[in-house]
Amino acid sequence: MENSKQKLVLVACGTGIATSTVVCERVENLIKKNGLNAKIIQCKISEVGGYEDQADLLVTTTITPREYKMPVIKAMNYLTNINAEKTDQKIIEQLKK
Repeated sequence: MENSKQKLVLVACGTGIATSTVVCERVENLIKKNGLNAKIIQCKISEVGGYEDQADLLVTTTITPREYKMPVIKAMNYLTNINAEKTDQKIIEQLKK
């Protein structure tokens, strides 16, 4: 096992309900399919700051109000389904670090 520490992925949208649910399911499937050790927390963008010290990655469909300590991947294309594989790849690469 290359990295046994479980990664924490935040999936956030403006309200923490509609779009993040779509993205959350996609990221969950991605993690399972690639055998990655990661846990997902679905939240509102306004809640991200509270997880900043624990989270390894933020996947979001909304505009981030500020810079965060963790890398941020924009996932709007999960909703449009245009170039979604590119976003998949970015998430996988980030979680393998």
